[in-house]
Amino acid sequence: MVGALRPAVAVLRRAAPRAALGVLVSPLLAGVATAAGLLLTTEVLGILLGDAPLAERPRAALTPLLLLLGVQVARLGMEAATTALTAYLTPRVHQVAEEALFRVGLQVDLVAFDDPAFYDRLMRARDRGIMHLDGVTALLAEALGAVFAVGGATLALLWLHPLLVALLVVALLPEAWAAFQSARYQYAGMPTSITLARQVQMLEALATYREPAPELRANQAQDYVLSEYRRVSLALQEHLVRVGMASARVTVVGRVLSGVGLVAVFAALGWMLHAGGLGLAVAGTAVIAIRGAAAAIARLMQLVHQLVEKGLYISDYQEFIDLASPRPLAEGLVDAPAVPGRIALEDVSFSYPGADGRQALRDISFSIEAGQSIALVGENGSGKSTLARLIGGLYRPSAGRIHWDGVDVTRMVPESVSDRVVMVLQDPIRWPRTARENVRLGRHQREDPDSRALLSAAELSRADEVVQTLPRGWETLLSREFQGGQDLSGGQWQRLAVARGLYRDAPVVILDEPTAPLDAKAEHAVYESLRLLARNRTVILITHRLASVRNADRILFLERGALVEQGTHEELMRMNGRYAGLYRLQTRLHGLDDEAQ
Repeated sequence: MVGALRPAVAVLRRAAPRAALGVLVSPLLAGVATAAGLLLTTEVLGILLGDAPLAERPRAALTPLLLLLGVQVARLGMEAATTALTAYLTPRVHQVAEEALFRVGLQVDLVAFDDPAFYDRLMRARDRGIMHLDGVTALLAEALGAVFAVGGATLALLWLHPLLVALLVVALLPEAWAAFQSARYQYAGMPTSITLARQVQMLEALATYREPAPELRANQAQDYVLSEYRRVSLALQEHLVRVGMASARVTVVGRVLSGVGLVAVFAALGWMLHAGGLGLAVAGTAVIAIRGAAAAIARLMQLVHQLVEKGLYISDYQEFIDLASPRPLAEGLVDAPAVPGRIALEDVSFSYPGADGRQALRDISFSIEAGQSIALVGENGSGKSTLARLIGGLYRPSAGRIHWDGVDVTRMVPESVSDRVVMVLQDPIRWPRTARENVRLGRHQREDPDSRALLSAAELSRADEVVQTLPRGWETLLSREFQGGQDLSGGQWQRLAVARGLYRDAPVVILDEPTAPLDAKAEHAVYESLRLLARNRTVILITHRLASVRNADRILFLERGALVEQGTHEELMRMNGRYAGLYRLQTRLHGLDDEAQ
């Protein structure tokens, strides 16, 4: 248990070291007060039950009684201090633990999110680890109080008669075993519990979130979602019942055996009193001490049960933090060139985690000169977005190399590579903050005291037209989930995304299906903005609309992860290959759009 709780103690110390020390010291002093109180009780009972005249006994017992009262007040004061320190620590522990999780989640390599095992560990750390850390502070404080209370009572019993301590330990060992065993049953069932709970949460989101609500109703899928919820939730319920029943069985067995042992302890105490081995005052104190120790141990076993279970979950949290924490950068790394002159890929292949050896990309080779525009085209699943993320430094090749001006990107400081790239995606982030912050997110640390760069980016992207329609202009909150918030259409969000890219102002621009969800008018407006964004920059454009790439310096056609054709539009049309066939098909389907181009 100590090993499992070590991460929790470490978080406590980081959150508030002095308060954490106080949580340790206060129960210790309370335990000392318990032992002193029992010994004073023996003295008081000895006087009251002694041989002195009856009228003199209260006066003789007054001093130890006052001392006993002082000790009890001190013990209550220590317990109150523990409660106050716990209330002070708990929210701080939550913040420290959550910030650590956010930090590693934001810094981990992007490819980790495509690994189901990693994602499962992340969910376990987020949904269970932090939740159990929230409650562990109070449990630790209470457990320490119970430990020191048992210690104080044990010291008193040891002082009265060593045999009583031995009998008490043997009697309550079964309950301790049951607590540990029950916690391990709970932990063994955790992977199944987590998996089923995640499915329930996903269905809960479908049933209660705003975004899926229209489509569910349009497809009359409410009954389907409800039936799927019942199926998964019942499976989770049955699993939890099985684990709970197994835990309950060992708990009952442990408590029965401990109860029998406790009866034996009282029987032994009665025999010792009858045989003259104990005085009446000592026997009375022993009864109080045994009852107090038994109650404290019973509570301690319950706390141990919870702490072991929480400790195991917290260990999962700490293991994830250790696993996902960024490793120290290798020595000798250099900064990426401020403006890459040539980006070259040599036999680049890439596989996603858990893909069973299947390659998303294989043996890709080509180069991009500064200022060129390259279009990546092909059917869904051909590897276009994956290739763009490799070029932008978000993924690292499984094989092969990517060079910027002759230097392998793996030998560059990762942050410097990211600093040179703008990405405008099909589904841009919808930051639930103001319109201003949505644009500034492109380079939030950029100094722009008079908002000149912000307003210029908005004008070039025509995002200023969007902002003019908002009730509070740039200070309008863009989220309907909060009071006074506003939402935008897909085209409006896309204009903000382009403004964000312009505000970022980097030499390499990656446009990944930036107009896929837009109507013709909105698409035309966004492309006009993108042309401004692409001016004097190296551009990688991904699109299904082949009519939009005819002016690209080079077009790369991908199929099932392989580069099968490349050239200008005219060259590829003369080749009469896959690109030409797909282009003609789209021309027939979207003839009017093509003519407009």
